[in-house]
Amino acid sequence: MKIYTKTGDTGMTSLWGHGGMKRVTKDSLRVESYGAVDEANAVIGVARAYLQPGGLDAALLAVQNHLFAVGADLSNISPDRTDRLDSGAVDSLEQGIDAMEKDLPVLRQFILPAGTPAAAFLQQARTVARRAERRLVALAQEDGSYGLQLKYLNRLSDFLFVAARAANRAAGVEDTDAQF
Repeated sequence: MKIYTKTGDTGMTSLWGHGGMKRVTKDSLRVESYGAVDEANAVIGVARAYLQPGGLDAALLAVQNHLFAVGADLSNISPDRTDRLDSGAVDSLEQGIDAMEKDLPVLRQFILPAGTPAAAFLQQARTVARRAERRLVALAQEDGSYGLQLKYLNRLSDFLFVAARAANRAAGVEDTDAQF
């Protein structure tokens, strides 16, 4: 299989569904939405490169697979599609947040995205996840069938924030309080 098809050279891409392919511009809300999801996934991959196997790394691998499911769901325009993301993915994020927070000091003020490379990249992934969420909110005005994916992205940014703090804590690095 060739990696390049030349079909996107004019700024168009294909969406898929039971009714066949549909061509849309690459700056459509749908493409912006799943593009931001893909970007968040890539930044999480960079963060993982700085972590030891197991623990947080394993949780982030699961997140990456969930994000692939979100992207597949967003690119599927079938009105009768079966989502690849399930509600267990949201539950998994909530359980992960609760488990990590048990070992973290209570936040008393805002903190800066800083610390170890893994933590810094997790904070960056958090902001990209928030962008993906904003894009999906806009898309939901046209296609309101992505409630679960929206909920997942909302919870994901919280998970990534706590994961960044946990990565710093595991490395013996304290949160950096914001001074303003």
